[in-house]
Amino acid sequence: MNDLAKDRLPSPGNPLGLDFNTPALQRKRRLRALKDRLARWYVSIGGLAVLAAITLIFFYLAHVVLPLFQGAELQARDAQQPAWLAEADKPLLLAMEEQNQVAMRLAADGRVQFFQVKTGEALQALDLPLPQGVAIRTLAEDQPGSRRVALGLDNGQVLVLQHNYKVSYPDNVRTIAPIIEYPFGDTPISLDPQGRPIEHLAINLNSGTLLLAGATGRELHVLSSSREENLFTGEVSLEQQRIELPAVSEEVHGLLLDPRQLWLYARNGRAMVDVFDLRKANLNGRYELLKDADNRITTATSLLGGISILFGDAKGGIQQWFMVRGNEGSPSFQKVRSFQLDNAPVLQILPEERRKGFIAVDAAGTLGIFHSTAQRTLLKQSVADSATLAALSPRASRVLLEHAGGLQSFLIDNPHPEVSWSALWGKVWYESYQEPDYVWQSTSANTDFEPKLSLSPLAFGTLKAAFYAMLLAAPLAIAAAIYTAYFMAPRMRTKVKPVIELMEALPTVILGFFAGLFLAPFLENHLPGIFSLLLLTPIGILLFGFAWTKLPASLRHRVPEGWEAALLIPVILLVGWLSLGLSGHLENLLFDGNMRQWLTNDLGIPFDQRNALVVGLAMGFAVIPNIYSIAEDAVFSVPKSLTFGSLALGATPWQTLTRVVILTASPGIFSALMIGMGRAVGETMIVLMATGNTPIMDINIFEGMRTLAANVAVEMPESEVGGTHYRVLFLAALVLLLFTFVMNTLAELIRQRLRTKYSSL
Repeated sequence: MNDLAKDRLPSPGNPLGLDFNTPALQRKRRLRALKDRLARWYVSIGGLAVLAAITLIFFYLAHVVLPLFQGAELQARDAQQPAWLAEADKPLLLAMEEQNQVAMRLAADGRVQFFQVKTGEALQALDLPLPQGVAIRTLAEDQPGSRRVALGLDNGQVLVLQHNYKVSYPDNVRTIAPIIEYPFGDTPISLDPQGRPIEHLAINLNSGTLLLAGATGRELHVLSSSREENLFTGEVSLEQQRIELPAVSEEVHGLLLDPRQLWLYARNGRAMVDVFDLRKANLNGRYELLKDADNRITTATSLLGGISILFGDAKGGIQQWFMVRGNEGSPSFQKVRSFQLDNAPVLQILPEERRKGFIAVDAAGTLGIFHSTAQRTLLKQSVADSATLAALSPRASRVLLEHAGGLQSFLIDNPHPEVSWSALWGKVWYESYQEPDYVWQSTSANTDFEPKLSLSPLAFGTLKAAFYAMLLAAPLAIAAAIYTAYFMAPRMRTKVKPVIELMEALPTVILGFFAGLFLAPFLENHLPGIFSLLLLTPIGILLFGFAWTKLPASLRHRVPEGWEAALLIPVILLVGWLSLGLSGHLENLLFDGNMRQWLTNDLGIPFDQRNALVVGLAMGFAVIPNIYSIAEDAVFSVPKSLTFGSLALGATPWQTLTRVVILTASPGIFSALMIGMGRAVGETMIVLMATGNTPIMDINIFEGMRTLAANVAVEMPESEVGGTHYRVLFLAALVLLLFTFVMNTLAELIRQRLRTKYSSL
């Protein structure tokens, strides 16, 4: 008997003796197997593609972010020894113009030499209009970028000059013409009436008022001059006023002026600073900079903006100090942070003109690049055997150094000095702040702005928004899912579940628009009613349930099983109407007619109209469908055999729910919560439109916040591509991605453990 005949014989698996090997059935089986393989490959490729896309996104974000944490680089150019340099006197000042093409050298004999930066070739030389037989004793520069210089003379006078560079384009060729200007006239200003040599000097020009401070020994001379120019004749006149200050206790070694013309810093002795209040013309206090008796201050300069003072010492240390207003309102001079260059004395500190960074050079020829706010040391490199004088270009892209070998320039690559781990996540003591704090403020109209790029308030705001949203959504969604899947009648379930899932289709921009324009002012005007609603709704439901159990069985049985929840609709509407109706009366009775003012004045709780309560309600409404749908499917998917078996063994429906159904469905419920949490963390439009976008760290439900996602959405269009702000925003996106990845990974591990634990039920 052949195989085909055997297949047609009756058998236990084929009692009717049917033929299953017909060509048509064989083709159908082959086609089905092909479809199975294609579907398996399609699902596998799709899953791998999703993983590959997420991986590529991660590596792209990391690629954009990594340059933030790279240090600075220094490239040396060949040293130049021009002929004019050998005949020049000792240098007092080196400076470069914007394009790094022309530099200026001011010598002690008053001769100014302009030359090419790259070649050292002389361009123009001129002598300053110094009085006959008068020599320069000291030099002071105004704020970085002003190009304003004051020369203290040995006859008690001061000459104020400004070096500028006019750019023209004859025959489409850029030409830079250096000039020396005298904004207050080329006649020196008398600072010391007795004509004694000015040993130390400070200068500041603010709103047309020139302030000069000089020292002769321990005596201080402060002169305020207002410049007025005759529009017809062009004649310049000065209106002068002297500020009398007490003498310092020791010989002055350096002076610095606050750019707001509020403070005068007089460095004296080994390591002391006397701070004078120029408005009151008195001494604010004496401050000791160094505790080490073997150390001393060697140089001092103002950081960009003039608020911070940098002090270099004989052991290579650099300290940053600025005035801080205490809790009682009295300002004091405080040390904020410190840096270490090397072990040699610091000769010169060069602040950048556009950032809060600076360069320091010591006596051993070591150059260091630092950033004050980030408290970051970006580079330490030996550039010469010894240094004489250095100049930093306005863009901080080149440094010019004069040493025994001549003139030598170095190219600087330092694109992102403002970023460090402490600046991103730690408390930073910013200028004019009373104490260290977490602050995000990426832009400002002031050119002296100190970037505040702390991601801590943004991460805190993300978690705060998600917490309040989940506080509302999780209990409602899980309880609704359990009731719908376990207690509700099947016919009612087919109507309720699609309606709740349809809520997910509502655009979040609509929810944010509604929350910002309607919900926020409504909550502000009905605060007592909203809190009454939150308290009375569960109480009303419990009271109705208790009253329902006390009704006669004949009445209760008239309602079909599983439809009891419909009776709660009028109860909830009645509680809501009663709560909101009594809102005004409660506010007048308990809070003197204004609950918001009562919260702020009596309890000290700040209140913003767009706050976390608004976000919790709006975003909780958006998250509920996600959690509900997944949790309801998990509860409904529990095998009915487990439920019927528990009931058959004598357990009540409530015992069956709490000890069998929920435990079995717990992995799915936990997944629902995690997916809802991920949705809340990544939500953008609702928090963007309903929070006020204030990057603060406060758990207060009546104050707003700013989240990572909302911050990226708001500031990315305005950021400069490739700039520090741009890359920090990408870092915020990377943090959000990593947070979601870690949270989902932990959720999956916990879900697998729950599934393994309760799989035996």
